[in-house]
Amino acid sequence: MTLFILVAGAFTGPYVWRDTAARLAAEGAEVHTVALTGLGGRPAGPGEAVDLETHIADVVAVIDSVPVEHCGDIVLVGHDYGIHPALGAADRRARSIARIVHLDSGMPRDGVPALAAVPDQRLREELAGGGGERTGELPPPARDAWSRWGSTAGLSEAALDRLTALAAPQPLGTLLQPLRLTGAVAAVPVTGVLCTGNGPGIEMVQLMVDLGEPAVQALADPHVTFFELPTGHWPMLSRPVELAEVLTEAAAGGGHRLKAADAAEPPPHLRPFLLDVAERPRERTGNTDLYLPDGPGPHPAVVFVHGGPVPAGARPTPRDWPTLTGYARYVAGHGAVAATLDHRLHALTDYERAAEDVRAAVERVRADPRVDAERIALWFFSGGGPLTADWLAAPPAWLRCLAASYPILAPLPSWGLRGPRFRPVRAVAQAGKLPIVLVRAGREMAEIAATVEEFLAAARRCGAGVEVVDVPEGRHGFETLGPTDEARDAVRRAVEAVLARLTA
Repeated sequence: MTLFILVAGAFTGPYVWRDTAARLAAEGAEVHTVALTGLGGRPAGPGEAVDLETHIADVVAVIDSVPVEHCGDIVLVGHDYGIHPALGAADRRARSIARIVHLDSGMPRDGVPALAAVPDQRLREELAGGGGERTGELPPPARDAWSRWGSTAGLSEAALDRLTALAAPQPLGTLLQPLRLTGAVAAVPVTGVLCTGNGPGIEMVQLMVDLGEPAVQALADPHVTFFELPTGHWPMLSRPVELAEVLTEAAAGGGHRLKAADAAEPPPHLRPFLLDVAERPRERTGNTDLYLPDGPGPHPAVVFVHGGPVPAGARPTPRDWPTLTGYARYVAGHGAVAATLDHRLHALTDYERAAEDVRAAVERVRADPRVDAERIALWFFSGGGPLTADWLAAPPAWLRCLAASYPILAPLPSWGLRGPRFRPVRAVAQAGKLPIVLVRAGREMAEIAATVEEFLAAARRCGAGVEVVDVPEGRHGFETLGPTDEARDAVRRAVEAVLARLTA
């Protein structure tokens, strides 16, 4: 018999598990829901400081209440903030735990407080600015403010009403006290359940592994499995039956395993470009490379902006990746200057400085006497998509075309980006007559495809001029995932469309 211990997230308590727990029990499992102090458990005593260690002790107490014959069979599930006390308890009782399930939660590390996983960047800054004060409570979200903590996609009006009515204040000490781990928990198998209505799915996590992000390399371990649920951040309320099924499969060791890096084979983003393009000389200045066409000029220019986040230590850097060098050589061979650059989008908090890097590189390109400064196109890829917002919102006269390939065109809910900037879906309303070329991958990740469709709907409403180049069988980053006639044709058509706008 499988024994589940379920730990709820911030502001919530055992009540959120009602339907999922009932389904698990109906399938023959034993289920315990943890009542954390102040969040459905005992109230804090007068003057008692409730912190992460308090909640770890709550989970340990439930683990210790399990009959000896079931020790070693426990599947410990932590949702959202709940993964922090769950991991802390598992580290102290590692021999009792068969598997830990991260339910739409982060990857807590020793010495890091739960505050680091709060999605809303502004809220993190506000709480961190309190000088580390651990007393007091954070009021629960109002009904229309739960999205600051995760996507409410899939929640019925009744479920959102109940979530709001039963929410409790979160003791600040639980978010500010660092998690302390001895390392014993590292031996326990792990499953991640990714809610794609809130953040990245399995394919995007695999991309991060391929890029060499150190923090995610451990996710390719054979003892780590993954599942996806097409819903928002509270699947126990929006998809309780499906969640129960996933937890049952996870307990049995099922799930998708990521592919570890193979030293004998380059990762997908470093495989050859799908077109056979001739080598061309390049000039490197700072973070920018220029590929020059034949003839004296001045020539129009296309500036290629890579996606991300890309780990700061990734080598080669993006401007040397086959996709960018392939496009740059191809464009230069067709009469335009091509520029590639490295920008500092190393984390989701880096969009502002990445935008500064891009703007500086564009001005550097425009200042080159071999470039026609009044005929410039910008071409963005993947996670560079949010950087298009500045240019869409106020396109300069010299910007003759904006292109984007398999872009993310709205921040994912789990990113925590607030404010109007870096939201192309909104910015396109100010694009005016700026020509836009959008390369759409037919086999795109669902969470990214949703942002593309949202952008196109917004563009139709405001009459923006968007030309879509479809690659029906194309995947994210299709240029290096294996050449096909369809993909080659799409690249040629996209380049032709951009160059046509530059020379019009």
